[in-house]
Amino acid sequence: MATVVRVKKPRREDLKPGEVLCDHCPAKCCHYFALPIDTPKSRVDFDFMRWYLLHDRASVFTEEGTWYLLVHTACRHLREDYRCGIYETRPQICRDYSTDACEYDDMYTYDQYFETPEQVAEYIEARFGPGEGQGIRRSKPALLPVIG
Repeated sequence: MATVVRVKKPRREDLKPGEVLCDHCPAKCCHYFALPIDTPKSRVDFDFMRWYLLHDRASVFTEEGTWYLLVHTACRHLREDYRCGIYETRPQICRDYSTDACEYDDMYTYDQYFETPEQVAEYIEARFGPGEGQGIRRSKPALLPVIG
């Protein structure tokens, strides 16, 4: 049986001069993309959000008042060593990305985070109240016909 040696990644502030943060990271930034979406305001808007979450590896989060669709999928050019396979020709968004506020430290949390359509349904009910015919009580049943 092989022995697994776990190397603890250094803290950001403990990196030596010239050492690169990315040398110690599993490229979290290359395992998803997030796109801003319109702020949902109605039941219909939230129902669209439920639809997003019916798809595999999708979630929705908010950060500083902005809503995002998050798709958990690795870049097709991410190599096994967590390096970029097209580094010299990578897209501008990758070039602009900085490690100054990246997720290396594992301390990041979202303001709101939805992973399932059921979570959105609960949020809809909490925000807007029960939908038509969805309250705690059932609606009054129709009267039975009088047989005469």
